Amino acid sequence: MPVKKKPPRRSSCPINISLEIFGDRWSLLIIRDLMLRSFRTYKEFLSSDEGIATNILADRLQRLETAGIITTTRDAEDGRKVVYRLTEKGIDLAPILVELVLWSAQHEETGAPPAAIRKMRAKREQFLAGIRRNWEEGGTAVFIPDARKG
Repeated sequence: MPVKKKPPRRSSCPINISLEIFGDRWSLLIIRDLMLRSFRTYKEFLSSDEGIATNILADRLQRLETAGIITTTRDAEDGRKVVYRLTEKGIDLAPILVELVLWSAQHEETGAPPAAIRKMRAKREQFLAGIRRNWEEGGTAVFIPDARKG
């Protein structure tokens, strides 16, 4: 597979670079779905509550792959299907996503189950270790429930 060229940066400021890579809501939601809901396919991303358009999803997946946040492989059972996975660079975003979840739950009314938030807050390091372990094992454990499933 050819190496995709990274776009030029507006500046070398670390915050600017981070925002250029994943600073729109769709990219962060895709990362959330990969990391916390174990979504792996295009169809699963389309099923998210936020209702991402197909053209936006395709663009963000390509941007995240170019940035080295995700990788793609072909499904072993159906070679036409692409499977997405976080890279090590992508899984390193886990502490940031957990902090965003905790900040939102503290300051806004969210749909996150209060018990999950309490666990995340009280045992943050264990929670993060579980996310990383799941990623290392290529598992499908779900850390944040899908609101549509109760």
